[in-house]
Amino acid sequence: MNVNEFQSMLEDKGISLSSRQLDQFERYYELLVEWNEKMNLTAITDKEDVYLKHFYDSISAAFYVDFTEVQSLCDVGAGAGFPSIPLKICFPHLHISIVDSLNKRITFLNHLSDELGLANTHFYHDRAETFGKNKAHREKYDMVTARAVARMSVLSELCLPLVKKGGAFVAMKASNVNEELSNAKKAIGTLGGQTDKMYSFLLPEEESERNIVKINKVKETPNKYPRKPGTPNKLPLE
Repeated sequence: MNVNEFQSMLEDKGISLSSRQLDQFERYYELLVEWNEKMNLTAITDKEDVYLKHFYDSISAAFYVDFTEVQSLCDVGAGAGFPSIPLKICFPHLHISIVDSLNKRITFLNHLSDELGLANTHFYHDRAETFGKNKAHREKYDMVTARAVARMSVLSELCLPLVKKGGAFVAMKASNVNEELSNAKKAIGTLGGQTDKMYSFLLPEEESERNIVKINKVKETPNKYPRKPGTPNKLPLE
């Protein structure tokens, strides 16, 4: 996907990018490749692939979920900033928080944010399990996102404690999501969530399956969740 196709395909979805926003994406790509030589941020470095598989793919959540109504967004395990930084570029009003367990990535994200001139972005070096217990962040976000981080039963425990009642958790997944959702039913209910909708589509050009799962936060998460680091992955609520 070249830059013109990227711009045109987003336009078709109702997302119009200014020249400044296009410049921000271009600089994002340059910094991603530059820093990737020093640390492992992504296996994808070809420009057209980055625009398709990282930028466009991240923004695809906004084709199905209204981000104009969202103020605060927390992205769990964002790595090099996906999906939240592309969403922030498209929707500058968003207040973005990213939590990631690797400090090197946080260093990159701080530099990226400064270079792109992004306001209201905060980056936290922490495990999602301890971050979700922090009263400054627990049940404080309108929306929490995660892109291909872990299976749904695990993700729900890492993400739902951060969503405020009335907010939503949006998971971006590839294939096999129906089986994951079925196994995560207990976890979602236990943690105060209720599955709203699942949207499926094919990523342009490569035609690979993508799924956007929206889970509404209908009641508060019990205090004992999330459990201590590592436990959700070892003993998922299934």
